[in-house]
Amino acid sequence: MIDEAAAIAIARATAKEEGWAFVEPVEAILRRPWPWLGGGGRWEIRTHTGGLGAIARFIIDASDGRVIEKGYVPR
Repeated sequence: MIDEAAAIAIARATAKEEGWAFVEPVEAILRRPWPWLGGGGRWEIRTHTGGLGAIARFIIDASDGRVIEKGYVPR
């Protein structure tokens, strides 16, 4: 399972690949599945917390670090 720092690093690298801004502060929340479903859960990462524009959002699988979903709001 990847930790918060690794998830943010993956999100930062993905933003760079896409040519997106990665603006601080960054919010990372670990969402765990129901216990009977198993799995490691997912990290939900959002940049520019509390700001308007330049917001990147990522959902990263907490088990293997795979980017499940990504999006960007430039302004």
